[in-house]
Amino acid sequence: MRQIRSFVRRKGRISPRRTNLLQSSPYLIQIDSDASCPLQPQQWDTLFGWQANNHVVELGFGDGASLYTMAKAAPTTQFIGIEVYQTGAAKLLEAIQETQLNNIRLYIGDGSEFLKDHIPAQSVDRVQLFFPDPWHKKRHHKRRLIQAAFLGCLQDKLKPGGQLHLATDWADYANHAETVVAQFGHFVTHQLSERPDYRPVTKYEKRGLRLGHAIYDRIFELVSTKPCFHLSKMGEACG
Repeated sequence: MRQIRSFVRRKGRISPRRTNLLQSSPYLIQIDSDASCPLQPQQWDTLFGWQANNHVVELGFGDGASLYTMAKAAPTTQFIGIEVYQTGAAKLLEAIQETQLNNIRLYIGDGSEFLKDHIPAQSVDRVQLFFPDPWHKKRHHKRRLIQAAFLGCLQDKLKPGGQLHLATDWADYANHAETVVAQFGHFVTHQLSERPDYRPVTKYEKRGLRLGHAIYDRIFELVSTKPCFHLSKMGEACG
């Protein structure tokens, strides 16, 4: 059965300099695609070359401006940013390399698969999902990332008390997320009335505000790490 994706790959023009960064930057996580070589979970301290107590993963960082700002403001926190849009990834890599910001690493590819296969269990303090594609048409709701299988993966990867932070300018997406989380259990929902200080305003947020959209920040906090037995539509155990 064809796997349902929560994203669409976009193409953009990339300069030769940025193309070279996408091929050789030390801040880019490279995964061996050889099927004969089992993929091993990335160990945070080994990946960054130094130890930290706080670890954050952002899924879909867009052009990377907000992720760069967060990483620069929290130098003792290790950040992994995941994006399929190569133009945005190259732009962020350029900024990281120019300032030698050593608490951020990037991966280009499917964020849910990377989270499942290459992040150690109970190692993440916060997973960030800022202004994802809302897939607003009803027939496309199945493409929304926040589903039971994804929450099962988070339950395995987050530390006890770890958080999923969703920000969106679509009320229906916020309601969808709250409903799925409530049905899944193991998480408690916090509805934030204001944007938390650590989250910068993003490009998509500014566009939503220009259109008159309200902004919804939701934090889903893990309160149980017991194994889950929810099944995805593809028949695979979540996590």
